[in-house]
Amino acid sequence: MAGSFGRSSIGVSFDCTRWRSFGGLPSAECCSLGRSSGTTEGRGMAMYWKEITVNWGESDPFGLVYYPRIVAWFNDTEHELFRIIGFPIEQMIKNDRTTFVMGEIHFRFIGPAAYGDRIVTTITLAEVGEHTLHWNCKAKNAVSGAPVSEGRATRVYARINEDGTLKAQAIPDEMLKALRELGDLKHLRSNSGPTKLPAER
Repeated sequence: MAGSFGRSSIGVSFDCTRWRSFGGLPSAECCSLGRSSGTTEGRGMAMYWKEITVNWGESDPFGLVYYPRIVAWFNDTEHELFRIIGFPIEQMIKNDRTTFVMGEIHFRFIGPAAYGDRIVTTITLAEVGEHTLHWNCKAKNAVSGAPVSEGRATRVYARINEDGTLKAQAIPDEMLKALRELGDLKHLRSNSGPTKLPAER
């Protein structure tokens, strides 16, 4: 089944009850990126964008991208963000067996994206919890501006135990600081980059 058919929309949602079993997802302790230690600051929300080209093999015989690949675009965009700010995912795992794992996602697949199309994927950090990052995600055609997909993803910062189980951890302060400073980066190549947006009310 292809991911996008004309004007149709497909909702995909995964519940994160596996985290609630050991307290991984806080139910109330979420705040905007501009808040620190319970105080509100006039800071914006970090946003990162990446331009990609739909590869051969990502689409079906009708030229429509398989929907798991669209979700993977946002995953790749987030991984690039962490690499740019100095916290590559593979290094997190190597250093202390921590990483960001998917807790919950919900996406709408709005429009087509075929082989060779240029797509802009954007992730905006909407909320920060003690253990969680909540991203708003959008993809659009880089030429026409037509929407392809949008949704929300919750990442849980966790340690991988020796037995393969996961334990939620507090996100390190230095990592949160790097995310807050994302909008100040100037050295990225032209097909991707950070932006700091005014906080939404």
